[in-house]
Amino acid sequence: MGTKHFSVATEPEIPVRIGVGGGGPPRIDTGGFGGDDGGSRRWRVPNRTYQTGTWLFIAAVTMMFAGFTSTIVVRQSSAPDWGHVTLPSVLYLNTLVLLASTITFEFARRAARRENKTAATTFILYATLALGLLFVGGQLYAWRILSDRGVYLASNPSSSTFYLLTAIHALHLTGGVLVLAYLVSRMESMKAVKFRACLSAASIYWHFMTALWLYILLLLVTRV
Repeated sequence: MGTKHFSVATEPEIPVRIGVGGGGPPRIDTGGFGGDDGGSRRWRVPNRTYQTGTWLFIAAVTMMFAGFTSTIVVRQSSAPDWGHVTLPSVLYLNTLVLLASTITFEFARRAARRENKTAATTFILYATLALGLLFVGGQLYAWRILSDRGVYLASNPSSSTFYLLTAIHALHLTGGVLVLAYLVSRMESMKAVKFRACLSAASIYWHFMTALWLYILLLLVTRV
């Protein structure tokens, strides 16, 4: 019998992601921005890497503020010159701004994970960035109010504590603002998988900064 020869047409290679837990046909993952990459290796590996680094940094910041808290409690109990600072009311408005920003950031993260690069996703990211800048500006305004009252960094241990805690937090949040600004500027050119992984890690950090500010505000209200 003669040997039959079959010609196979070559097609561009497309990475295939096999569906997990279902009996349906394989799902095609072309690496675009749309679709949920949550189950693919290409999504999980960079996402896990960025999140691990973020959590390590969060642990370091947590330890630093825990040390500050211990120092404040000990110093206040033993210092007759502790003094008292009347907190500017803008701090409470700032708290609402930061809470709003963490909500919009979460909306942006979820939208980027399941949708294409839509105008709505871009708008949410810009809104989050604007709220973050507004919070930092509000902190600067709070310091201006205290300086107008004659309350400075070296006025007393209480004022030193206020400036120290709010300045360090504002500095860390400014870092988050810069990261978010970078991601927004690279949104169109960055690969979808990397963009989602970076945005997910940045959202964890942003949520932590919000929770940390709530803790600092409670500490200021009760101790300063």
